[in-house]
Amino acid sequence: MKGDRKYIVLFLLPAVAIMTIFLYYPFFKSLYLSFYRTTGFFDKKFVGWANYERLFTDKLLGAATLHTLEIMLYVIVFQVGIALVLAVLVDNISKLKSFYRTVFFFPVVISGTAISLLFVLFYNYNFGLLNNLLAQFDIEKVLWLDDKNALKAVSIPTVWHYVGFYFVLFLTAMSKIPSDYYEAAKLEGISAFKRTTMLTIPLIMSDIKVVITLAITGTLKVFEFVWVITSGQNGTEVLGTYMYKKAMVDQNFGYGSTVAIYMVVFGVLLAVIANRLLKRDEITY
Repeated sequence: MKGDRKYIVLFLLPAVAIMTIFLYYPFFKSLYLSFYRTTGFFDKKFVGWANYERLFTDKLLGAATLHTLEIMLYVIVFQVGIALVLAVLVDNISKLKSFYRTVFFFPVVISGTAISLLFVLFYNYNFGLLNNLLAQFDIEKVLWLDDKNALKAVSIPTVWHYVGFYFVLFLTAMSKIPSDYYEAAKLEGISAFKRTTMLTIPLIMSDIKVVITLAITGTLKVFEFVWVITSGQNGTEVLGTYMYKKAMVDQNFGYGSTVAIYMVVFGVLLAVIANRLLKRDEITY
């Protein structure tokens, strides 16, 4: 291995370069700008911790945080939950596993913007699919994107988009469980439901933790669904759209960078809390 180290470094260099350019440099640049008040690309003034102090009094940021947490709840309960149920069902069949894996994963490869435009057509008040279906049953049309329904309407495509991704992760984890465990459980007369709750889920608990962490961090990056469907209006402002508006629309790169740092810290904090809540002695095989 010592003789191969130069080759290992050589192959790692492209990945390190890409991460440095597109991840580390933007992060530290945002951290640097967060201490400045900016009104354009070249007009900036050092203000110290003023931008961070503003975070505590920014009511719009507080609302965006609450909206993000609400979507996060939907994602953890429905996106992860549906993915786990689908994985359990597919894992218990002997045929067409590859077919179901492809079908359920397919939405992941579709652009989020394309999915958003599709749901804009669904939600259209006059010509949308949903209201046309309601009209067929003589039910009054619904304003799907008003203040009451907009956030839930945006959450539906957000949840649907990545169910297939987590489904594949769960299914892959379940495929690694030795079949001897299930055969022994069957011989003991344990029902399929108990095999799932007392055997399968405990054995993939580490994977469930990873998926929940990915779901939490993924929710903080929600942008295109909200921006395309509602532009952050009607009570759907989330952290991603709020940061974009401050940095790009208002040209306030300093405060926009501060919001970005807030999102990173907030995401790490939530991930740590989630791991602590799920902490337990994992069963190994």
